[in-house]
Amino acid sequence: MDLLRVGFPLPCHFSGVNFKLMESNPSLQLPKRSICRKNNKNSSVTKPSFRLRLPHRESYERDGLHEKRMGLLNLLEGLRNQEDTVMKNATYKHPLTDSDVGSRNIPGQVDQLKKILIASLPDVSNGGHVSPISSCYWEWKPKLSVYYEKSGMENIGAPAVLFLPGFGVGAFHYEKQLKDLGRDYRVWALDFLGQGMSLPSEDPAPSKHIDCSEPDAKWGFGSESKPWARDLVYSVDLWRDQVQDFIEQIIGQPVYVVGNSLGGFVALYFAARNPQLVKGVTLLNATPFWGFLPNPVRSPRWSKIFPWAGTFPLPLVVQKLTEFLWQKISEPCNIEEILKQVYADHSTKVDTVFSRIIDISQHPAAAAAFASIMFAPRGELSFQEALTRCEVQNVPICLIYGKEDPWVRPIWGHRVKRQLPGAPYYEISPAGHCPHDEVPEVVNYLLRGWIKNLESEGSISLPLIEDPRLGETSFSRELEYLIEEGTMKSVRVWFFGSKVSLWDQVSFFLESINFNFLFKQR
Repeated sequence: MDLLRVGFPLPCHFSGVNFKLMESNPSLQLPKRSICRKNNKNSSVTKPSFRLRLPHRESYERDGLHEKRMGLLNLLEGLRNQEDTVMKNATYKHPLTDSDVGSRNIPGQVDQLKKILIASLPDVSNGGHVSPISSCYWEWKPKLSVYYEKSGMENIGAPAVLFLPGFGVGAFHYEKQLKDLGRDYRVWALDFLGQGMSLPSEDPAPSKHIDCSEPDAKWGFGSESKPWARDLVYSVDLWRDQVQDFIEQIIGQPVYVVGNSLGGFVALYFAARNPQLVKGVTLLNATPFWGFLPNPVRSPRWSKIFPWAGTFPLPLVVQKLTEFLWQKISEPCNIEEILKQVYADHSTKVDTVFSRIIDISQHPAAAAAFASIMFAPRGELSFQEALTRCEVQNVPICLIYGKEDPWVRPIWGHRVKRQLPGAPYYEISPAGHCPHDEVPEVVNYLLRGWIKNLESEGSISLPLIEDPRLGETSFSRELEYLIEEGTMKSVRVWFFGSKVSLWDQVSFFLESINFNFLFKQR
């Protein structure tokens, strides 16, 4: 989840450029020691906590989000977004998907919308079993500790799964995945350096005139950096290296990487450079852009034009700008507003996410880390180049997108799908920018099915694909699950197959409008 929208556009929007590709062939190393604690509920470790106690919001009123459409596909997507995002327990009519391979959906035909009952999240209060979460710190480099959580370590021989978070959050955002999927797999989630609980425990650039121990002190605003922070920049290249070393030194085997938003960008970037460490990549509303200053390796001449690119200490003018912006961004009301934007289903309880984000924003290193991230250079590979490399190197890709995401709209998932026709693409409604937290039952169901499909080398079908011929078509299913005693929730999932033309997408958008009309007539 990217927490950047506070009355101004995302600073990561920029146009991609073609550059040369870099190779990297690391070998696996023995795991290093890391310090861990096990918890049955929320994980905690003895690190400084900067908490501001505020009332939590359990629900939000739905906002009307309207954006300009880009070209024909964006216009069509806008038509799709007219569909209601609240599903009820009923059977609806929808256009029939022809069983012939390569055939198109014809809006004039109707059939019963098929419902599928899936498992709920394990409920401890009703005797359900959840996998306990362990909280750990890994000393990656001197003075740079990485916080991570793990679950299911007793599942010896089971596939390893690594979750990468979006901007502004951390491993805690995958609690529902660790507790559930940890029952079957070995699962990790980490905080990127400079975010979450991976912020430094010392001031990277202390000021001689300010006591760093004071509650309102801001770290990184001094005149000279410490030796350990001299070359420190919180960039996607740094996070790519962090993920590589974490897999080699802590996990010790190739993994399935799952990334949301910024985490999706890093997951794809890492996989493109290290395919030997990746068994598959799942993109959860992955942001297709990150960074807007030139990369010094790819564009050494252009990068010299910019006098500062995210290092410590912050220049004076950047300090003043950061103080102004951070004061606005870190205000609880603005954080609350961002959560209202990115969560399409406002019945989702976000009190824990809200309080954890508040904790992070109160850390004395948070403001300077934010500035370093915003001014860090682009990665050595763009999202498109990373995608191309993954395609050439046969890295399996799975796409799971929330349909009502106001930031990374499904149009970006469809663009990836057009480049990788064979990649399974699931679109969920109602779900926004964080489908793993809004509809974890659905995301966990899809992840389990996709991993089983790959582990079985195709002998087990992909999720929702009852007939192999469906893998080349487009269709939708209604998934139902129990959210509390006596209450069922319905979520609609669209699947886009390997032989979906532009006309097929047009037909599917029209089918959504037809579904919406029938829904309102009931």
